Amino acid sequence: MPCNISYFEHKIPGIDDSTATFVGYCLDNSKEIDPDRRRPSVLVIPGGGYEMTSDREAEPIAMQFLAAGFNAFVLRYSVKPSVFPVALLEAAEAVRRMRAHAAEWHVDGDRIAVIGFSAGGHLAANLATSASDDVLAAHGYDPDAVRPNALMIAYPVITSGPLAHRGSFDALLGDRKADAEALEPVSIEKHIDAKTPPVFVWHTVPDDCVPYENTLMLIDACKKAGASIEAHLFPSGGHGLALGTAETAWQGINGIEECVQAWPKLAVAWMRRTLAQ
Repeated sequence: MPCNISYFEHKIPGIDDSTATFVGYCLDNSKEIDPDRRRPSVLVIPGGGYEMTSDREAEPIAMQFLAAGFNAFVLRYSVKPSVFPVALLEAAEAVRRMRAHAAEWHVDGDRIAVIGFSAGGHLAANLATSASDDVLAAHGYDPDAVRPNALMIAYPVITSGPLAHRGSFDALLGDRKADAEALEPVSIEKHIDAKTPPVFVWHTVPDDCVPYENTLMLIDACKKAGASIEAHLFPSGGHGLALGTAETAWQGINGIEECVQAWPKLAVAWMRRTLAQ
């Protein structure tokens, strides 16, 4: 594997004059190995309740996939006071750029995955499923052109119903947080269909922030729609564990959970099977 890595940081303007940051870590090609290699690539979308984007769920996650031979990108999207669909359009633009610059960044445009955590998982799922098609089209995007080929989500916010993480939807929708017409389109389990790419998801059963039933709803919706899903439920640990190691623990102490530390290897193996050429 070549040892050189191309790094860049781009700004993506939001439709409300906010700005997202789009960071890329791309493995350079080697004349000795394969000068024309295009790699499967992962867009990392950290969580934070649509109020911030977590450091613990950004670069440390990207490094896991980079080490496994994938190009890795991180999107620091716009959050509160920005409201829907600002972040969604920024995520769509990130995927559009990954495909538009595929030759320059050595990206295989047919093997792009997104991975999102908590509210970032909601954003990733919103982009990947047909939930976002009408909004994307209204803002000039071809939904199929920016849909990822695979979706990975960790302890995701899925439903806007009774088991919702209400704070995420309050921040996402702002003044429309109690509007049923605004809540229905962003309740992901209602929009799983044949367009949904293969899904990998994990959650901890004791999660006391985003109930694990969010993931159960997703599993059930995928089964009914005939969408492929691999799901892992872990028996211990709270919310927002990231890697579950000291590397991503709060203050290096809280959030070390041995049972969830297996998920990156499981995700990489799933990626290789799912995006096999």
